Amino acid sequence: MKDRFTTLIIDDERLAREEVRRALEDYPEFEIVGEANNAEVAINLIENEQPDIIFLDIHMPGKSGFDLLEELGTVPEVVFTTAYDHYAVQAFEVNALDYLVKPLREERFAKTIEKVKSELQKNKEAQKALLASHQKIFIKDGEKVYFIALAEIRLVESLDNYVRLYFGDQKAMVKRSLNQLEEKLDPNTFFRANRGQIINTEYIKEIQPYFNNKLRIVLTTGETIDLSTRQSVAFKNRNSL
Repeated sequence: MKDRFTTLIIDDERLAREEVRRALEDYPEFEIVGEANNAEVAINLIENEQPDIIFLDIHMPGKSGFDLLEELGTVPEVVFTTAYDHYAVQAFEVNALDYLVKPLREERFAKTIEKVKSELQKNKEAQKALLASHQKIFIKDGEKVYFIALAEIRLVESLDNYVRLYFGDQKAMVKRSLNQLEEKLDPNTFFRANRGQIINTEYIKEIQPYFNNKLRIVLTTGETIDLSTRQSVAFKNRNSL
């Protein structure tokens, strides 16, 4: 069965949204699950639909496309569609897959679609490779060896090219970056708190308001974790009704 990719179109101009919709008609594997004409509507749609890909305008009334991405907890893949060509560098700094200048050209759009499909298929394969929370993992730290369920890990901290895992009354070091480990963890259970820490949300005992609208998490074991500004917003969005 062919992969299907859920898609959102975000642009304040109706004709521009229709242009993207028409261009996607030649690619039925892209399932359009919604449209938005401003960032506020788009944020709610993205949180509810969790699309694989968004086609995003930059200039919109109120918040720009870049502002929108800043407020998201989990950012889908992005293709920018804009009438301006001078934002390309900024677009790729936020890891956009591509940058299309309106009006869209058929040949250029086709190349974008090939790039998008390749990336989304990689993402789906990576998703299949996620470690299940009940899965047991082997950890070797120096002379010590552990074989524990992933669910037992409550906290992961970054230490240069290593991570420190906290489980029970033990700690263990693993030679892997925090970003590499995050890619293997189920985001429904594990949450990136800040640049240096990942928490297991099953161990959250208390959530406290902190300065500058940040959040402080208290784990059942007493450790306190301060969420960054961005991740505080992401946590609220992730866990709101």
